[in-house]
Amino acid sequence: MTPADFPANITAALAQLDYGQAPDTLYAPIRYIMGLGGKRIRPLLTLLGAHLFTDDLSGILKPALATEVFHNFTLLHDDLMDQAPLRRGQATVHEKWNPNVAILSGDVMLVRAYELFLEVPPALLPRILARFSQTAAEVCEGQQWDMNFETEPQVSIAQYLDMIRLKTAVLLGFCLELGARLAGASEEDSEHLRQFGTDIGLAFQLRDDLLDVYGDAATFGKRVGGDIISDKKTFLLLSAQAQASPAQKATLAQHIGQPVADAEAKVAAVRAIYDELEIRPQTEALINSYFQDALQHLERVAVPAARKEPLHRLALQLMDREN
Repeated sequence: MTPADFPANITAALAQLDYGQAPDTLYAPIRYIMGLGGKRIRPLLTLLGAHLFTDDLSGILKPALATEVFHNFTLLHDDLMDQAPLRRGQATVHEKWNPNVAILSGDVMLVRAYELFLEVPPALLPRILARFSQTAAEVCEGQQWDMNFETEPQVSIAQYLDMIRLKTAVLLGFCLELGARLAGASEEDSEHLRQFGTDIGLAFQLRDDLLDVYGDAATFGKRVGGDIISDKKTFLLLSAQAQASPAQKATLAQHIGQPVADAEAKVAAVRAIYDELEIRPQTEALINSYFQDALQHLERVAVPAARKEPLHRLALQLMDREN
């Protein structure tokens, strides 16, 4: 199995997972959300992390799948908490079934994720499960902070960056660390890969924030300006509020936290403030800073450069994406 084969192998292996059969109302929602597709970035990172050190990936695939099952568990519950009607263009589980089903099916997904780690060699299992449990708790902490920020009047940029580190980035870091450890990497190399993944995750989420404001509606995959309409405290909004003149603060106050009479006018007005303050290039600079930090960690991993090329290429694709 070569890196070019990884996406197809991940898709095929996910399709073969058996979560359970009866009652169907418990297991059908799991098959449904796992069948909605997605980028499958997390298991791909796990395989790429392992491939840096070995060509024998026979024992890596099922633990890699665990990261995708866990990720989709978080999406199922996040959608319920956010009351989101759609996931990847289709009805969310709580809409298609009901909230109680979404809770219980998600719980089973978390159990199944742990079961998939039973493929890990016994000598490595305690360390892997401890790191996974820590990561899973951090993802939940990030989600809680994200919800807390919805009602907190003041959120600092540092608080926001730590929230997205927990909610998004730490799992990407864990996936790379997981692959490395399963492939016999050293402690130092495993740590560099974890840091690489975490920095890429931070850059990835900031890129998402940027695309929400400046993306092409035809390719972004969701409504451009959605974060502005919902008053989401992103890096862009927090930076604008911190740097705005009194007049600009007054304009922002007219739109942020107020009933939305005209969504398009609100997006245009807030985006105009961003443009005046040059928030876009500031965001791009921070994205690039995290990306360069990530590349430095990858550079320090003690394997030939040719082995790193698929991972480096994927990182570039994540940063250049338009959706």
